[in-house]
Amino acid sequence: MNNNVKSKADDARNDALVADQTDHPGEPIAVTAAGALPWRVNKDKLEVLLIHRPRYDDWSWPKGKIDPGETVPECATREVWEEIGLRATLGIPLPPIHYHVAAGLKVVHYWAVDVDGAQLRPDGKEVDSVMWCSPDKAATLLSNPSDIAPLEHLVAAHERKELDTWPLLVVRHAKAKPRSSWTKAEGDRPLAATGLRQAQAVRRLLHVWRPMRVHTSPWQRCVATIAPYAKSADAKVKLHDALTEHRHARSPRKTAAVVEALFDKQRAIALCTHRPALPTVMKQLAEHMNSSLSALLPSSDPYLAPGEIVVCHVAHGSGNKIVAVEQFRPFDD
Repeated sequence: MNNNVKSKADDARNDALVADQTDHPGEPIAVTAAGALPWRVNKDKLEVLLIHRPRYDDWSWPKGKIDPGETVPECATREVWEEIGLRATLGIPLPPIHYHVAAGLKVVHYWAVDVDGAQLRPDGKEVDSVMWCSPDKAATLLSNPSDIAPLEHLVAAHERKELDTWPLLVVRHAKAKPRSSWTKAEGDRPLAATGLRQAQAVRRLLHVWRPMRVHTSPWQRCVATIAPYAKSADAKVKLHDALTEHRHARSPRKTAAVVEALFDKQRAIALCTHRPALPTVMKQLAEHMNSSLSALLPSSDPYLAPGEIVVCHVAHGSGNKIVAVEQFRPFDD
C-alpha cells in the first residue's frame, strides 16, 4: 500500500481471504494484524517511536491481531492505545508487510500516527520500553527486517511534505427502508433495521479519525447514520440541503460547493450524503489529487455501499492536496 494505492478493510470474519500481496501471490492470509508508526518532529528532525516487547525481546512498531467484529483501522488504533497509551488518529496508510508465522501467512497493516506532543504510557506488560530515534537508527534496531518498508515510506512522505495530514471523510448513509414500502415524505424515510446496526458500525469506524465536524444531508437516513458517532464524540453537525438527492438533482454545482468548502477547515471533517450525489462528490475530490489517486476513487454506481467510507488524507500547507485515499466498509453482521 502506498500513496497511490487505495487500501480496503479486510473482512475480519474470514482470515482465509486472499490478500493482494506482492511477495506471496495467491497465498491465503492466516493472521491479520494492524498497527502504526508513531512519529514526531523534534528540533526540525523527524523521529519515530520504537517499542520493546519483553515477551519477544524485540524492537518493533505498536501492533496486534484483529479482534472479531473489528475493522483493520479500528484494530490499529486500539493496539496503539493498549500498547503505548496513545489516543491518536490514523494518518497516511503505509505499506503492509507479510511474513510467515506458525499459523501461516501473516499480514500487518500500518499507518503513520502523529504523536503531536502527547504523553505516552507503555502498558508495562506487553511493552516495557519505548525509544524515540532517527529513522536511520530505527532501521538498524528493528528486529523484523520487513518492518523497514513502512518506515521508508514514512520517511519519503515526510521529505515530500506529505506526512503531516488531516482526514476528510465521505460517508454514504446506511441502509434505509425500501422506497417501495415508504409512502410518506422521501426526506423522512428512515433507516432499516440493518441500517441502524450499520450506523453503530459507522460510529466505531469514524472514531478512528475523530472528525469533530460532520456536514450532512438533513434527510432522516443521513442524520440517523451519523447521529451515533456525533453523540458519542460530541461532534458538531451542520445540515446542508445541497447534499439531499433532490437539491443535488437540481444543482450539482451547489453540492460540489459544499464539498469544496470542507477544505477550508484544515482539520478532520466528515460528510454524509446519498448515492445519487456521490459522483459529484468524487469529481470534486478528484480536483485535489493527481491522476493516479483520482483513478482509485469509486467511479461506477453505486460508488459506495451503504455505510461505506472514503478517507482522503490532505497534506497541511499543500494547497489542499490529497496525498492518500482509503476506502473502508464498517463491519457488518
